[in-house]
Amino acid sequence: TGQADDGNGGTRSFLDVQPHEVERGLSADLSYAVYGFADDGPVHMRNPHRKSDRAHIVQEADRLVSFVDTVGHEPWLRTTIRGLVGQRLDYGLLVVAADDGPTRTTREHLGILLAMELPTIVAITKADAVSEDRLDDVEREVERLLRNVGRTPLSVERHGVEAAVEEISESVVPIVLTSAVEMSGLDELDHMFESLPKRSAAEGDFKMYIDRTYSVTGVGAVASGTVNSGAVEAGDSLLLGPMADGSFRAVEVRSIEMHYHRVDRANAGRIVGIALKGVRESEVERGMVLLPADAEPTAVREFEAEVMVLNHPTRIREGYEPVVHLETVSEAAIFHPEGGQLLPGDTGKTRVEFKFRPYFVEEGQRFVFREGRSKGVGTVTNVE
Repeated sequence: TGQADDGNGGTRSFLDVQPHEVERGLSADLSYAVYGFADDGPVHMRNPHRKSDRAHIVQEADRLVSFVDTVGHEPWLRTTIRGLVGQRLDYGLLVVAADDGPTRTTREHLGILLAMELPTIVAITKADAVSEDRLDDVEREVERLLRNVGRTPLSVERHGVEAAVEEISESVVPIVLTSAVEMSGLDELDHMFESLPKRSAAEGDFKMYIDRTYSVTGVGAVASGTVNSGAVEAGDSLLLGPMADGSFRAVEVRSIEMHYHRVDRANAGRIVGIALKGVRESEVERGMVLLPADAEPTAVREFEAEVMVLNHPTRIREGYEPVVHLETVSEAAIFHPEGGQLLPGDTGKTRVEFKFRPYFVEEGQRFVFREGRSKGVGTVTNVE
């Protein structure tokens, strides 16, 4: 909107959509937002609650930045992982409130961002709510936290936005001090969002893992997600699956929407809703994938992977059952480690077996696994 926050989190209402989220002031699910830039700077919305205002951004902007707002509270860590793993993100933006400083949840989220090899920016918010000394202390805490995990902090205030855009990588993390009330630091963030290059690959055949499904009267089943690769157009014939039996179904793209604006085509990295002809909404599930009609996909119940155990109270043995987060798949799985066990901090090989149904998995995909407070990351090395 280009307007300052009221100091009571008023702008949060633009992202919290569920009644209980609004009532409690706590996000419990992923939220999506769009930000656009034209030749003369950011394209603002008068009222982000209006679908027409969001559509206006898509229509008028020369450059679009899509945001996936994850959940900041520990009980919803699974939802946060779903957002970070399943949305084909280009960058991470880790928010640290100046009055709280880095928390255990901050460390959890940072660990996942780094494990997924996402270049990350840290925004220290609520700079107006604390003293200068407290703000300096929090910035030093964040810098220590980054150095402890082998990353180099880069202060945007000291080095400038151009340096941040040029240096940001898996090893260099820019830090920007912000206040939504005083609007300090927001111009710097704008400059970064407008200047950072896109990282997701546009080449290759179309592929989109489904994150949400819903039904629209007069339209039918809609599958929502981030386009992983390639492009899709209205009228395209696609394959949807796998179904519970491992099969794929032929469907047709009825229409495509991007942030409430109907488009004829969507490229890699765009968050879209695709209306599908030839399937009922009840048959479409999160974790399924959309592929070109001439693809020859195979659904699998198991695959081989190289994994790193980030933290676990004991050793991981044969039959360990975490939840695996791979693309938009969140499924209980059984581990069969090579040699029978994996120790905390270990990197090793394991066979991963989905417990309930098959999915579409490809070599090279990265995933997070979690069970209680134990977690780790992995890369698919072989799919048979």
